[in-house]
Amino acid sequence: MTLMTKPGVEPLRVEPDAIEEAAKLLYIRACKILPDDIKAGFARLDASETDGTARTILATMIENIGVAERMDNLLCQDTGIPIFNVLVGRHVQVDGWALKEAIARGTARATREHPLRSSVVHPITRKNEHTSCGERVPVINIDFTDAERELRIEMIPKGSGSENGSFLQMLIPADGVAAVKRFVVDRVIQAGGKVCPPTIVGVGIGGTSDLCMHLAKVAATRALGSRCTDAEGAKLEAELSEAVNSLGIGPQGLGGDSTAFAVHVETAATHITMNPVAVNIQCHSARRASATFTPDGVAIGF
Repeated sequence: MTLMTKPGVEPLRVEPDAIEEAAKLLYIRACKILPDDIKAGFARLDASETDGTARTILATMIENIGVAERMDNLLCQDTGIPIFNVLVGRHVQVDGWALKEAIARGTARATREHPLRSSVVHPITRKNEHTSCGERVPVINIDFTDAERELRIEMIPKGSGSENGSFLQMLIPADGVAAVKRFVVDRVIQAGGKVCPPTIVGVGIGGTSDLCMHLAKVAATRALGSRCTDAEGAKLEAELSEAVNSLGIGPQGLGGDSTAFAVHVETAATHITMNPVAVNIQCHSARRASATFTPDGVAIGF
C-alpha cells in the first residue's frame, strides 16, 4: 500500500525514540509545573474571594505552586493515572504500535529515573509494578487534526482524589436541561471537599455512555479561559459556573466563594431517546504538559 500524501509535501516522520523521550519529560514536567492558565485562575479567585479562611487556604495553595517550581519538586505526591492525548495531523508518518510502546517506556522511565511514586496497581491484586504502567495504562487517546505535518502529545496525570469525583446518569429527553443542571450541581455537592477544590468541573452531554464520560474528562482538563465550541454548551458553562460557586463549598470544602475555577462542558450528538450526562472533576492541581512535533523540531509547553 502506498502512503497517500499531498503532492510535493514531505511527510513528517516521528520516530519512537523521540516519542519515548517526550513522554518521559512530559510526565515529570506535568507533575512539577502548573500551567499558566491555572495560575491565572488562582489569582482571579484570590482577588474575588470574600471569606477569610478561604483566602488563607488559597494563599497556601499559591505558595505551594511557587515552592514546587523554586525547589524543582512535585506539586502533589499523587502522580496519578498517566493519560496521553495524541493528536495526529495531516502528512504525518508514525507507527501506531511503536508509538504506544514508546509512551509506555517513557512513562516507566520517568517513574524509575526521576523517581516518581507509582500510583498504578492491578485492580484485583493491588500489586504495584512501580512503573506507573499496567494493563491498558498509560491511557492513550488518539485523534486527528487538520494541522499540517504536526503531531501533538498532551500528558495529564489524573489524581485519584478528583477522579473519584466521576459520575454518569442516563437521562431521557423529557427530563430537559433542568435535569442536566440539577445532576451537575448535586454531584458537586456530593463531592464536597473530597475533590480538593477549587476545581474544574467537567461536564459531558450526549453521545453514548462511554463517550459521555470521555467528554467530561476532556472538559475537565481543558485550559481555563477556553469555551465550549457549541453555543448551547457555552451558555450552560456560564450558568453552571455561577451556580456551583454559589454553593459555599469553597477551597478544600471549608467554605467560601471559590468552589470551582470554572465549569466546562463538551457535547456530542446522541440518540433520540436518551440524553447522557457525565461529570468528571479536576482538582486545583490541574496538571498537564504537551510536546508538539513539527519539521522545525519539538516544542514543549502546556
